[in-house]
Amino acid sequence: MKMFLDFLPIVLFFAVYHFSGDILLATLVLIPATLLQVAFMWWRYRRVEKMQLVTLVLVVVMGGATVLFHNAAFIQWKPTVVNWLFAFAFLVAPLFGGKTLVERMMGKAITLPAATWRRLNLAWALFFIVLGAINVYVFKTYDEATWVNFKLFGMLGLTLLFVIGQGLYLARHMSHDTLHQNDHQKDDV
Repeated sequence: MKMFLDFLPIVLFFAVYHFSGDILLATLVLIPATLLQVAFMWWRYRRVEKMQLVTLVLVVVMGGATVLFHNAAFIQWKPTVVNWLFAFAFLVAPLFGGKTLVERMMGKAITLPAATWRRLNLAWALFFIVLGAINVYVFKTYDEATWVNFKLFGMLGLTLLFVIGQGLYLARHMSHDTLHQNDHQKDDV
């Protein structure tokens, strides 16, 4: 349900754009949809994630600028700004409390060496930097409709591929750790 709610404003933006061909109208739908998404999350769970709030602020500010100035560039820059803010958060998180952001999110579910957490954290930061740069490339190089398609399908697809790659890396690493732990247990007997 939460994943559906996370993507609902983007899907609405995409649908309105494809039915109308009007990015201003799609942005006018995106802004209240994002506001409602965050309000629902607060009502339902009594908490809103920081990145949801950051996204909301950027949708309102950059979406509002798009509508106010009739300039799609503002809303086209939003995914880049969000991704680069994510990258920044991954890079600076260890400075506050010593743990990487990945470890804070996944540390209760799995145990990994500190070096592996750092590599995963860096991989996420680099992924968000590259994804933001690709967004700029797409909206500067291709037409608006191509960018809208990339925004939904391209960014989602790249994120899914990255998550699968991370999962394979973790599975390989966890298998190695499990074998290593079993070797130590045999030595102790």
